[in-house]
Amino acid sequence: MANLQGRFAGKVALVTGGGTGIGEACARLLAHEGAHVVMLGRRRERVEEVARACGGMALACDASDAAAMRDAVAAVLARHGRLDVLVANAGGFGQGACADTPDADWRQAFDANLNTAFVSARACLPALKESRGNIVFVASIAALAAGPDVCGYTTFKHALIGLARSVARDYGPAGVRANVVCPGWVRTPMADAEMAPLMAAHGIGRDAAYDLVCADVPLRRPASPAEIAGVCAFLASPDAAIVTGAVLAADGGSTIVDVPTLAFSRLETA
Repeated sequence: MANLQGRFAGKVALVTGGGTGIGEACARLLAHEGAHVVMLGRRRERVEEVARACGGMALACDASDAAAMRDAVAAVLARHGRLDVLVANAGGFGQGACADTPDADWRQAFDANLNTAFVSARACLPALKESRGNIVFVASIAALAAGPDVCGYTTFKHALIGLARSVARDYGPAGVRANVVCPGWVRTPMADAEMAPLMAAHGIGRDAAYDLVCADVPLRRPASPAEIAGVCAFLASPDAAIVTGAVLAADGGSTIVDVPTLAFSRLETA
């Protein structure tokens, strides 16, 4: 892939959940801008496919597994000798309201959405201190507000902001930055699957379902994975050298909407 900007020339970046969606887009963009990229994910075939496209390294493991993450970081250092960026993107799971969430589902949501980020950050921090590198935590607007019947996902995405701020506070004196990106709707395989109930209920296609969920979003559309990757790359780059502990909503304006006034907006279009 051509290196057009080179903001990450000579840098080494590790992307968790790097096989699909936002993680894949981050890996491709960072490689495009000169980074040596390491894709980490549970599905070996997917991360190896992305690694081939990026000219990078693939590691198949669960980011919430402490021993596996220690081994992964050791493998990165053995090959590249340094680590400059962690994109903590792995996530998912957490459906159901509080009273309907079994213990096993709660633990799964914790592992997927918070423990992956904690374990990967802890494993990477010694190397990031050496390089004065940084972490980009990929959360969600579920870290800022609550959707229906997603108790586990909402809880642990909220906690992800606390983790990022703690890392930023504790490791800032060592030159390590930590920031959070909170995407809204993004056209990923996971979001495509979430359109299914709307498609069935309204007898509509996937594009119309996205139109429906974005009807009150100021930009009136979902993001592409590449757009979210651009935000992540900015925060990881020298362009954001003074930015740490920040929470950046990349949501088309979703979180600026004053919900109690939506009825007035609908009057204008009636």
